[in-house]
Amino acid sequence: MKRLATIVVTVLVVAFLMCAFATMNANAADKYLKIGYSMPAATAGYMARAIYWAKKGMTDWMVKDKNIEFLYVNAENVTKQANDIEDLMAKGINVLIVWPYDASVTSVIEKAYKSGIYTVVMDRGTSKVCYDVYLSNDDEGYTREGTEWLAKQLNYRGNLVIIEGIPCPINTVRIETIRKTAAQYPGIKILDSQPGNWRKDQALAIMENYLQKYRRIDAVYTADDDMMLGALQAYKESGRRDIKYFLGGACDKNVIKMIMDGSEPLVQANVTYPPDQCATVVGVAILGARGKNFEGFYQKKLPVRIILSAELVTKENAASYYFPDEP
Repeated sequence: MKRLATIVVTVLVVAFLMCAFATMNANAADKYLKIGYSMPAATAGYMARAIYWAKKGMTDWMVKDKNIEFLYVNAENVTKQANDIEDLMAKGINVLIVWPYDASVTSVIEKAYKSGIYTVVMDRGTSKVCYDVYLSNDDEGYTREGTEWLAKQLNYRGNLVIIEGIPCPINTVRIETIRKTAAQYPGIKILDSQPGNWRKDQALAIMENYLQKYRRIDAVYTADDDMMLGALQAYKESGRRDIKYFLGGACDKNVIKMIMDGSEPLVQANVTYPPDQCATVVGVAILGARGKNFEGFYQKKLPVRIILSAELVTKENAASYYFPDEP
């Protein structure tokens, strides 16, 4: 009888512990999250697409999880973004997702991180590690794929001009990668490289200057598709016929349609730099803030750095990267 009583007590204790652990896991899974999401304003086409995906990511999560609240803000400059993040902290967020306007907002991001707010930084990065997770596209792969493709199309000989983005850590990585990759081919000469700040109008002006300055240009490589379209416009208005290829990047839907249709012979390829990272990052932040990880990972925490792959887009696979609903 005593043995039976012991067994019964043991079973009850085990059952209690199982219920307790189940409750703890449910509480962890259902932890209420107040997520602040800060991004630059849409001063260029790519950022408009990024914002579209950020809002889609938030909407999709709110539909399936009622224990999540989002406070979303956009900033036209560094000062506004720093103030926005301070305001989000004052409103009691416990998660921060931030695409820095540039690295000068590092100090306020660090303040949030050190206060215990689960912090996920995207894309342009910070000047020091002050985050739980950094998620971005592959800037080395992005420009390496593009430079290799251009070099091959030119039969590894020709004059190349570059129009960069805005000066920031990822721009430095991109330009260094282009130069390093091009240096493998002595026949490829980089004539010039100037920042176009992701703007079509600035890229157009830079291209006009290049056309006046250089008698022969074989290819133009721009940091994104907005600037590529500006450079292409300047070239067509000039009446010149020497340039063989224009390469941008990040799969603007109009550029992908050109590649699919073959409607613009000067534009035959692209490289992915998907703005849907802004939707992906929402799920990453939620997993991390709730102490969860990707299925199949044995580690207790998410990776500190998550880099999304860059892929070459040509006519053969362009349809897979065409999203007509993007802005």
